[in-house]
Amino acid sequence: MSFSVPPLAVEAILLLMVIVAAAYDIRYRRIPNWLTGSGVLVGLVLNAFLRTPAPGVLSFGGLLFALKGFGLAFGVYFFLYALRAMGAGDVKLMAAVGSLVGWQDWFGIFIVSAFIGGIAAVVLSLAKRRLKTTFWNVGFILSEMGHGRAAYLRKEELDVRSKKSLGLPHGAVIAAGTLLFLAAGHAAGF
Repeated sequence: MSFSVPPLAVEAILLLMVIVAAAYDIRYRRIPNWLTGSGVLVGLVLNAFLRTPAPGVLSFGGLLFALKGFGLAFGVYFFLYALRAMGAGDVKLMAAVGSLVGWQDWFGIFIVSAFIGGIAAVVLSLAKRRLKTTFWNVGFILSEMGHGRAAYLRKEELDVRSKKSLGLPHGAVIAAGTLLFLAAGHAAGF
């Protein structure tokens, strides 16, 4: 995984988008469609004009760059959504991130966000005195996946839509992962 920094205009929009998404997700437990839809559209348009051999010329290479990021992000997060491990807003937010930064940087943001999310889940489990249950649930999820079954079908608290789930605002995790990824890119001088 390489830590690279997108063009300044893309970075500014990316930061604004993930910070607003985090605030909404923490406050309202949802990420608005106007934000994620705008993020996807801006990512496609900006990359089509910024990743070009000549200024002001539309680049199909830049558009393809954004579409690859969008497609990978949407595909991975839609799979998690189908397992009811993520909400629909999280899928759309990561798709917007992917369209802005492309598939390689999106993958880096995904890995950093997964790491931060894991730490946050352990901290939340400790705070709620459910660490043992959480680790048992992880084993149960893996077992059910190994048998080709969705874990939420047999255990309601494993459905992100259930009131019984721990409920970590993943938009905030995505924002933290994005900020850490970009900070690492700047620190590495990319």
